[in-house]
Amino acid sequence: MMSGWLTFGISIEMNNIFLIAIGGALGSISRYGCQKWMYHHYLHPFPFATFVVNVTGSLLIGLLFGLIEKNNFPSPEWRILLITGFCGGYTTFSTFSFETLSLLREGQYVYASLYVLLSVLIGLLAVWAGVFIIKVL
Repeated sequence: MMSGWLTFGISIEMNNIFLIAIGGALGSISRYGCQKWMYHHYLHPFPFATFVVNVTGSLLIGLLFGLIEKNNFPSPEWRILLITGFCGGYTTFSTFSFETLSLLREGQYVYASLYVLLSVLIGLLAVWAGVFIIKVL
């Protein structure tokens, strides 16, 4: 009897891992596409591409958490797919740290400071806006 519960628990965990993997792949592909497009259209020392991805990722997480708070939606499986998987693959704070360090090494202190400050403040504002938008709908 115990092995039945163990098997059930493993299959649920494997399902979650599969959902995270699919969501993460889609998020990473989306990040790549967004960054590729941004780099093609906006050549500038300020890392606009990662900035846009971090802000839009923060907004998406805010919208999803707003839906959870307001309607207990989406289901746990969709939360794993979208929040842990997609948003986890899409947002790029490791890239954020690397690009900030690169700006500092290049002596671009103003851009590095703006990048850190704006990413954090506007990211927090975007999460708040996502939750607020869902609450007022």
